[in-house]
Amino acid sequence: MVSKKDNNDFMPTIAIPPGETIRENMLFLGMTQIELATRLGITQKHLSNILNGNAPITYETALKLESVIGPSAQFWMNLESGYQLDKVRLEKQNELNADLEILKDIPYKQMSEFGWVEKTNDRIERVYNSREFYGVASLNSIKLSHAARFRKQKSVKDISDLGVLAWVRKAEMEGISEPVSKFDRSKLKKLIPTFRKLTLKDPEEFFPELKLLCAECGVSLVLVEALPKTYICGATIWRKGKAILALSVRGKRADIFWFTFFHELAHLLNHSGQEFHICYEDDPEEEEADKLARNYLIPDDLYEKFVSEYDFEDKNNIQSYSREIGISPSILVGRLLHDKKIDYRFYSDLRPSFEIARHE
Repeated sequence: MVSKKDNNDFMPTIAIPPGETIRENMLFLGMTQIELATRLGITQKHLSNILNGNAPITYETALKLESVIGPSAQFWMNLESGYQLDKVRLEKQNELNADLEILKDIPYKQMSEFGWVEKTNDRIERVYNSREFYGVASLNSIKLSHAARFRKQKSVKDISDLGVLAWVRKAEMEGISEPVSKFDRSKLKKLIPTFRKLTLKDPEEFFPELKLLCAECGVSLVLVEALPKTYICGATIWRKGKAILALSVRGKRADIFWFTFFHELAHLLNHSGQEFHICYEDDPEEEEADKLARNYLIPDDLYEKFVSEYDFEDKNNIQSYSREIGISPSILVGRLLHDKKIDYRFYSDLRPSFEIARHE
């Protein structure tokens, strides 16, 4: 990433308007403000604005000053240009100072380790790199640019808003860059049985197939590394008319990975508008999508049958019934755990953890 720092290291402490020099000339010539305004052919109010830096010296005014008090029109234009440039420099520095404070809340180190931004210990370079990553002119604009669609997870006090928005931004960039077909909700819904069967396969086998099937339905399936204090499981994002289904990449139990996928799938299938959703861990505001995801994975009637007719604590029963209904045993275990029908301590072997290798 190319550094965008200004090559000119000069930084004024204040911006002095050309009006100060005009006043010096008025004093030297013994000329009052009323007289100068008359000689220049401008109003006293306009001259006052020029003197106080509230109105610029135009080419026309510079030529008039050249005739009335000297020395040259170019001299006055140079003063005006320098004044305006100093004002911008000071504004830029103030903005940079504000961004340096905001930078403290951005998980830059982790983002650089993931390759999202360039590694550097220079805080100013980090500001410029962060601006480019988030796609904003100043870091103060990050939250404002997402305000209409960003809902903070209220139940987690130490959540990193800027970390969440970095995760969302990365998901957007990954999703936008991938070619997919036009979004087809009907086709996507018909693939639910196929998606269920994929739960029986290992990640290296199921993920390429899952990604391809989603793309054929107009959904860009992306994996994004989890940042600290974000607590994100997944999200559905719409950009440029494209549906992006983003999942958090972390050491996950198989049932959690699949439940998150089907949860986001529920949003895509059951919300007609191009709505934005973030799914956090233990999020009480996602109950509707949670219920749909559970039913997609194991239809309620099949689940109730197992609970009522089988010894659901028996591992052999869990495995055999899972095979019978065409789902991974981890999914059934996850549902039983959620409903507090079995104890977490005794079923870890049926809930494997995995990392999905990403191929850039």
